[in-house]
Amino acid sequence: MDVLCKRENPDSWNILECLEHLNLYGRFYLPQIEAKIRNSGTRPDPEFRSGLLGNYFAKSMLPKQKLNKMKTFKDKNPLNTSLNKSVIDQFLKQQFQLLELINQAANVSLNQIKIPVSFSRFIQLKLGDTFQFLVNHNLRHLQQIERIEKAIKSHEALSI
Repeated sequence: MDVLCKRENPDSWNILECLEHLNLYGRFYLPQIEAKIRNSGTRPDPEFRSGLLGNYFAKSMLPKQKLNKMKTFKDKNPLNTSLNKSVIDQFLKQQFQLLELINQAANVSLNQIKIPVSFSRFIQLKLGDTFQFLVNHNLRHLQQIERIEKAIKSHEALSI
């Protein structure tokens, strides 16, 4: 458990906080996606065409060699929150739910169904863009976790 709570520096997230950040987004998006798919009368599209804003948000989340730091919204920032291993269980549960929703989405329109973004109910992304955003966001923070692990191992090796 100790390694899950170590930080690279006092202002950075630890591994559990990274996962909890993803859980916070999952708690927002997954129920909305599920309801929209369930209540959709749309048919699958022959082709998905990313929207301008959705494409921008999805690409901005893609992990890069030199990661551009982003400020997170206050309600999605778990820094210094008391967390335990249940965060990992919740994360895994949400990943299975996301996979199931992606499978269900094969029967509806990725272009016509719209999902509000977490910071404004007035801005909505196509379902396909929302999936791309969530997957890229997960990748981004999983790479962050890998960097944290490397930094911890490097620090421990120097301490020996």
